[in-house]
Amino acid sequence: MTRHHPQPTRRAVLGGAAALATLTVTAGAGTASAARNATWPTEFQLPDGWLPEGIAIGRTPYAYMGSRANGAIYRTDLRTGEGKVLYPGATGQVAVGLKTDQEGLLYVAGNTGVARVHRARTGEVLRSHQLSEATGHFINDVTLLGDRAWFTDSRAAALYSVPRGSRPGAVRTLPLTGDWVQLPDVNNANGVVGTPDGRGLIVVKSTPGELYHVDPRSGYAKRITLVGQDTVVNGDGLWRIGRTLYVVQNRLNLISVWDLDAKATTATLRTTITDPRFDVPTTAARFGSRLYLVNARFTTTPTPETTYNAVAVPI
Repeated sequence: MTRHHPQPTRRAVLGGAAALATLTVTAGAGTASAARNATWPTEFQLPDGWLPEGIAIGRTPYAYMGSRANGAIYRTDLRTGEGKVLYPGATGQVAVGLKTDQEGLLYVAGNTGVARVHRARTGEVLRSHQLSEATGHFINDVTLLGDRAWFTDSRAAALYSVPRGSRPGAVRTLPLTGDWVQLPDVNNANGVVGTPDGRGLIVVKSTPGELYHVDPRSGYAKRITLVGQDTVVNGDGLWRIGRTLYVVQNRLNLISVWDLDAKATTATLRTTITDPRFDVPTTAARFGSRLYLVNARFTTTPTPETTYNAVAVPI
């Protein structure tokens, strides 16, 4: 496995205690937890037949993983690998991409045109948002930017956003323009994260494997220039730490690691991460010095007895 260890910035070195306090909040784990998690499990099982695709981790050492089978949510304690079903799901529901926030809420991309907000501690559904009334949509992933949660649609040239938490406001549909060309009959927009400056969105287009910088006000999408690798084909989940972008390329069983320029217009390949335990990983979430990924096993015919797991790799 190729391992990548990001170096601290000059600001982080010079900032002393203040910078360390900021790192503790933004990383979610904190320095002490990052050291402790070196002894935690690096693999844990999900219920048989689970059909996972999304994973989210907040400030506490718990991973939340959704089910494509019925929209259920499973929570695992990263310290022990033990887990339980937090939300049982329901017929017709789907849980794909997930994100948590500092208010203890879990945002879920529901695939079939729906987004849900759960209470992370109990799994209780607080609200559902109908993002699109039309059929054939694939609400795939979600990220949090400012006061809104942003969702991708793999089968439409648009993003959707909803107010976070209890904030008032309606669903907003943001058509994608600029360099964006929607391809028929394939998955287009997939993973999404905020830009390093907090003003824009980065979206991966799974087919043919491109990254875009999207203005959340206008919907203008500018294709990001890739240096060192032509495409990010099969790009799925995204994770960003500062100006380092991790792209999970699911069916290639790898994570490509990119250095973004200051304006997120160019991405330069730094390294790739592979692991023999990868079995079509789809999305990733960070805790401490690790990325945790769920294996969707798309190349395995699913049955109620099919086993699924999540694995951790160092970064």
